Amino acid sequence: MQTEMRSREENIEPIIQCENLVKIYKAKDIEVLALQGLDIRIDRGELMAIIGNSGSGKSTFLNMIGGLDRPSAGRLIVDGKDLFKLNEKQLVDYKKNTVGFVWQNNARNLLPYLTALENVQLPMAFSRSEGKKRARALELLELVGMAHRKNSHLNQLSGGEQQRIAIAIALANGPKILLADEPTGSVDVSTGAYILDVFRRLNEETGLTIVIVTHDPHLARKVDRVVSIRDGKTSAERIARQDYRSRLLSVGSFSEEEETHDEYAVLDRAGRLQIPREMLTAIGVEGNRVHLELENGRVVLSAPPKKTEKTQAPGAP
Repeated sequence: MQTEMRSREENIEPIIQCENLVKIYKAKDIEVLALQGLDIRIDRGELMAIIGNSGSGKSTFLNMIGGLDRPSAGRLIVDGKDLFKLNEKQLVDYKKNTVGFVWQNNARNLLPYLTALENVQLPMAFSRSEGKKRARALELLELVGMAHRKNSHLNQLSGGEQQRIAIAIALANGPKILLADEPTGSVDVSTGAYILDVFRRLNEETGLTIVIVTHDPHLARKVDRVVSIRDGKTSAERIARQDYRSRLLSVGSFSEEEETHDEYAVLDRAGRLQIPREMLTAIGVEGNRVHLELENGRVVLSAPPKKTEKTQAPGAP
């Protein structure tokens, strides 16, 4: 029997609300439009993934949520805070208390001259006593299965071990949102699966909201919702038919070919949607026009009829 997924009705409180978000980067005389009207709602307690090709805007969006970059236009509310209106001091407090980051490059996560335990204690430098810092760091290392490596330095740890310690560091100040940028990009498949299990356990046991940017299709199959970004806009969402844990209990595993999510196109506020180029190519659309009609309660898209050359009548001048 299919387990009911958590409802996404309006009465569920969003922790991230992004409306018509725009980000323009300027380099000399060139302007690059990284986000062009992005709309995303992320509910409190979600474990979700954001996917997209390089340059689609997904990492830019993650940096917006993390307070590492300022939006150019639009609306971005995170945990009740309007990120457009935060001054520098408020932004520092926001980054310290609201979000935690896990980077793909572990050189950004850990300091090589500190042990694993010291790295986890570092973000708590001004918020706890020495005894409480150590106790909390040990608790977090235990949570990610790395307590036995507490005295190890960066060069003594595998890539997967470094990433698990990076998760502990990101959790040090008790953030409400964990942001992970390609967290399995530099590890093997089995280690990547273990890292995702850590994220899932954190999400289930603590209610932590987790947003993962990834290219990994295996990871994306194991979260409840996947948002696709194309050309700086939300283009599609995939919603899991059944939550991951229930699926494992009923079947035991996912086959590579099995479809686990239903995919939906996403309309913007003007009712527009993005159609993947491969779909348009498949129906013979070559330019920027499509034939649109309502047929038996369905909206049908098709290629416009090709123009035929007019034949000249015999004897005509």
